[in-house]
Amino acid sequence: MSRPTRRTVLGAGLAAAGTGLLTACSGSMNGMDHSAGAGGTSPGADYLAPDGKEVGAAEALRRPGPERRFTLTAVETPLDLGGGRTVRSWAYGDDLPGKEIRVTAGDTLALTLANHLPEATSIHWHGLALRNDMDGVPGLTGRGIRPGGSFDHRFAVSHPGTYWFHPHSGVQQDRGLYAPLIVEDPKEPLAYDKEWVIVLDDWVDGVDGSTPDAVLAELSKGMGGMDHGGSGSGSGGMDHGGSGHDMSSMSMTTRRSPSPKPAGPSRMLMGATSELLGGDAGDVGHPYYLVNGRTPDQPQTFTAKPGDRIRLRVINAGGDTAFRVALGDHAFTVTHADGFPVAHAKADALLLGMGERLDAIVTVGNGVFPLTALAEGKNRTALAVLRTGGGSAPTASARPKELDGKVVHGGQLKAAEAVRLAPGRPDRTIEFELTGSMMTYDWAINGKKYDPAQRHPVRSGERVRLSFVNRTTMWHPLHLHGHTYALADGGARKDTSIVLPGKRLDVDFDADNPGLWMIHCHNVYHAESGMMTVLGYLR
Repeated sequence: MSRPTRRTVLGAGLAAAGTGLLTACSGSMNGMDHSAGAGGTSPGADYLAPDGKEVGAAEALRRPGPERRFTLTAVETPLDLGGGRTVRSWAYGDDLPGKEIRVTAGDTLALTLANHLPEATSIHWHGLALRNDMDGVPGLTGRGIRPGGSFDHRFAVSHPGTYWFHPHSGVQQDRGLYAPLIVEDPKEPLAYDKEWVIVLDDWVDGVDGSTPDAVLAELSKGMGGMDHGGSGSGSGGMDHGGSGHDMSSMSMTTRRSPSPKPAGPSRMLMGATSELLGGDAGDVGHPYYLVNGRTPDQPQTFTAKPGDRIRLRVINAGGDTAFRVALGDHAFTVTHADGFPVAHAKADALLLGMGERLDAIVTVGNGVFPLTALAEGKNRTALAVLRTGGGSAPTASARPKELDGKVVHGGQLKAAEAVRLAPGRPDRTIEFELTGSMMTYDWAINGKKYDPAQRHPVRSGERVRLSFVNRTTMWHPLHLHGHTYALADGGARKDTSIVLPGKRLDVDFDADNPGLWMIHCHNVYHAESGMMTVLGYLR
């Protein structure tokens, strides 16, 4: 019998306690400093519940509109990656990515997820300002969806833009459990003829016996404890007993129980570097890189007419990889970052960290053109094809010159005037030091691994400044749940941003969505190792 993991013990305890433990322990507020600069954790404070009346009141202010109903099933299934490569993985139905969900701002999204997987799962709606009890973080905002069970999601969708959804349970996101969510603007100001949703991914699951859990088990040993003959446990010590309630979240486990059976070759990546990312590019050498679920040997082809204006919605759904994206013989006009409009900017190539989205308009020429996504610093590419006329399709090795042209990322963009935050000084500043190293794989925030009971307090109505200080030698894409923040000096409105090694990033947001909200690195392996924490609204 395997030794119980921290995930198993914590999950069982939370399940036994029921929903009462979804709120923080009550305690005295005496002596707490709410001035700017005070932002330390307050485990004894009294926090709002994810399903409390304040959450319901905030939802009512979003004025939920007509209901749009969807059903989704998480299953274990074979997936065709193209080029004769079929892997067995977990996905939403038999599609990779999962089928797009498209609604209009103002709608009420009602989705039932049925879980046919061998372990509990969840859905996090990445980038949406939604009600807290629908945020999909087991162990914090609700329970995981047990095997054989289902869950009805229902919430107002108030802001148009490019979003996506994925589990917040272990490293499940690095399987096939992800899909785009497109929220259309009923007053769309952009003029375009066609729309192309582009989902980027790095792929390891089911290749030569590899699983994301085995990859994490290998990485968790650190560079000093590596056995390069195999990557360790395929199950990673996770409890697969189907206990009925999985209250775990992405990073409750810091080490996995060993298994006598290695699962695939070593996937630890060393020597991958990128000037754009400030040095080390990533931890994992994924065997495949995909555009819309296809390898470069059999890419997706998108067709249009010469002269068409195409809106590209680019989503990085990867686990460990930033992508640099270019369309051969074309330039982009960037229009949105993380769902919010920006002052239009010209670019030859786009850089996206995990979890980021960029929208762009391109007026297409006549011919056949490669859309190439370079795995930044890893010297591998993914490919899709744009066809507007005759000609031979580009090969898997296509590398457009635009990749080496003007590269634009979200941190360089300015918010459109209509979505800029009103001027104001922060009422509260919270500093997060990003800590850890590849050597010991001890990723954390403020030197502490994720603990759902440890929260950083904020109050409704405050202007809050988050200061991310990267003390590590790696880049980290930081993601804030349930809110969109503003970058400094009129920068873009975003929910996920790259923080370079040795750098500081200050962002501001208005605390207008009560509940308990995650902040974490969107490198799924860093998050699951501990680089994750919680913002909690005080009563």
